[in-house]
Amino acid sequence: MNTNRLGRPVIDLRGVFKTYGEGEAVVHAVDGVDLTVERGDYVAVMGASGSGKSTLMNIIGCLDVPTKGSYRLDGVEVRLLNDQQQSKIRNRKIGFVFQNFNLIARTTALSNVELPMAYAGVSGRERRRRALAALDLVGLAPRVDHTSAELSGGQQQRVAIARAIVTEPVLLLADEPTGALDSHSTDEVLDLFDNLSAAGRTLVVITHEEEVASHAKRVIKMRDGMISSDRRLVAVAAPPPRLRQTTGRAS
Repeated sequence: MNTNRLGRPVIDLRGVFKTYGEGEAVVHAVDGVDLTVERGDYVAVMGASGSGKSTLMNIIGCLDVPTKGSYRLDGVEVRLLNDQQQSKIRNRKIGFVFQNFNLIARTTALSNVELPMAYAGVSGRERRRRALAALDLVGLAPRVDHTSAELSGGQQQRVAIARAIVTEPVLLLADEPTGALDSHSTDEVLDLFDNLSAAGRTLVVITHEEEVASHAKRVIKMRDGMISSDRRLVAVAAPPPRLRQTTGRAS
């Protein structure tokens, strides 16, 4: 792959292991994984329960560290960082989308989307401007003052996606993002992911659903802590110039 055209990889894992226990009781949750995800790719990671996909997601999301091996996130070696530094890089470079939305109850959509920028010290006026733009992007401009209880499951997940992208992270990491949604809301979220991918965003989606994986450009399957198959469906295009510039500022 022409990395000069695409820039440095967003994800670069080399010889990554994650083990629990010792001796005969040792469990290799991730067992020697090599994985590169280029900027602008859209990857689905699949596998049965116990396959290692959730542990791999935690490593990619800087929620856990490998027992052994190298993980570079947007060029930064994560294993060399202390807890505070890992938290900082996680908040700056990764946008998370979870199955159960993780929104703050009795708080408006706008306030939920503003929250990560408040932690980052962004001014109130700029937070509001960027949050409104993100909510408009996910089709929720008319719902900015509605609380979570006043939104459908699909709308709540779109708020969560707006919150995930509002800080312009280099990676959008989604864990079973349609698992709590009906078929109509699932279609809405997958269409939104398609649009984000078309705009040059880098997405990694953990899923057990073939329908969700079929939207990705690349499908990786895990078994017994290892990658059992890695299938490219669509070539990765160079990100649009505007997105390359934006992610460059966040580095």
